[in-house]
Amino acid sequence: MSCNTPTSPESAKLFRPPAFFRVQWLGFLVAACLLATAAIAAAPRTLLFYGDSLTAGYGLDPDEAYPARIQQKVDAAGLAWRVVNAGLSGETTAGGLRRLDWILRQPVDIFVIELGGNDGLRGLEPDVTRANLQAMIDRIRTRYPHVTIVLAGMQIPTNMGPVYAEAFARIYPELAQKNGVALIPFLLAGVGGVPELNLPDGIHPTAEGHRIVAETVWTTISPLLQ
Repeated sequence: MSCNTPTSPESAKLFRPPAFFRVQWLGFLVAACLLATAAIAAAPRTLLFYGDSLTAGYGLDPDEAYPARIQQKVDAAGLAWRVVNAGLSGETTAGGLRRLDWILRQPVDIFVIELGGNDGLRGLEPDVTRANLQAMIDRIRTRYPHVTIVLAGMQIPTNMGPVYAEAFARIYPELAQKNGVALIPFLLAGVGGVPELNLPDGIHPTAEGHRIVAETVWTTISPLLQ
């Protein structure tokens, strides 16, 4: 049978794009990859504060709470981070553990746990608080293995009894050491027990109190944002 259909090598030669177009196509692919990499690098990462009324900013405008003040510091430093305030007034460590899976539906890069104060005020066993915080750390790491976890230390007034107060205060540094997580030694340093820096209930910081709390938090958080 006679026809002019070229053999395979000839077909390859006939349909091979000119070198000029091949170079252009390669350049396009390289540019696309670079743009995609730049977009990923520019996308803000997430810093999440998971806590109770102290994080929620009880009695204040949300912009006055310490997480919002951390966002202001982040922006002023030109860092590509988005701060999420996941505080819920009245939250205990047990409640925090129950709602944790819902919170973990969103990607997070730094997870700050600020819980336990309400456990202490209710006189719950320190071992229960410790177990709940440990379960949170484990669950967060299971969901996001590369996340950075920060534990915000809390202390309880000695009117709960010195033995109880000391046992409660030990929870946070011991968990931080055991799990290799960052620690804010005492969230309310310089604020707790100072009447003029707290609302009339003597528990929740004023706007100025939250400004001081933000400075305390920033000392631990800022090196982790670089």
